[in-house]
Amino acid sequence: MDFLSLGILSLVILVFSAIFHEVAHGWIADRLGDPTARLHGRLTLNPISHIDPVMSIILPLLLIMSGSPVIFGAAKPVPVDPFNLRDGRRDMALVALAGPATNVLLALIFAAAIHILLPIGIDSFLIFVMEQIVRLNLLLAIFNLIPIPPLDGSKVFSLLLPEKEAASYLSIGSVGMFILFFLLLFPIGGFSLGNIIFNLLTLSLNLLGL
Repeated sequence: MDFLSLGILSLVILVFSAIFHEVAHGWIADRLGDPTARLHGRLTLNPISHIDPVMSIILPLLLIMSGSPVIFGAAKPVPVDPFNLRDGRRDMALVALAGPATNVLLALIFAAAIHILLPIGIDSFLIFVMEQIVRLNLLLAIFNLIPIPPLDGSKVFSLLLPEKEAASYLSIGSVGMFILFFLLLFPIGGFSLGNIIFNLLTLSLNLLGL
């Protein structure tokens, strides 16, 4: 497969994986008392309802084409109103976990499919596509669990903090993405966020036997 075709395939997988991720957020929020995502028509797998031109297409495509070891993309965040949730902080953490958990579940399903289909001589291209689905879903899960606001991991980590400190910590979400990209682009004192993500991805793939 040539580089351009691989890039397009990876982008398509990443977009749909991000859509599943966002729908999971909205679906769990709906189960926990907040119908906002459902009322906004976001509990659908229709890409038109979820694609963000920059985060869903331009950014991941640039990362793919640049050969970056860390590929990141996102669909438009589903709206969640924490005041509708039955237990605000705890339920927001559950809503946040739903996205990465869905990506891990997709990775496990396709990893199992690979181990079932590979011995019977299934088409190698199909195996390659499934391997990409596993890899990119694990990457999305790992990336989103980083405890830097506004990523999902920050909402889980905030449960470990007193309420006042948690609110202050989550308030940096407006600049959190700049902090995140700075850490990805500029390693500090031997600390490389990109290498940590890559090593966690490699470990996860090894555990799945891929």
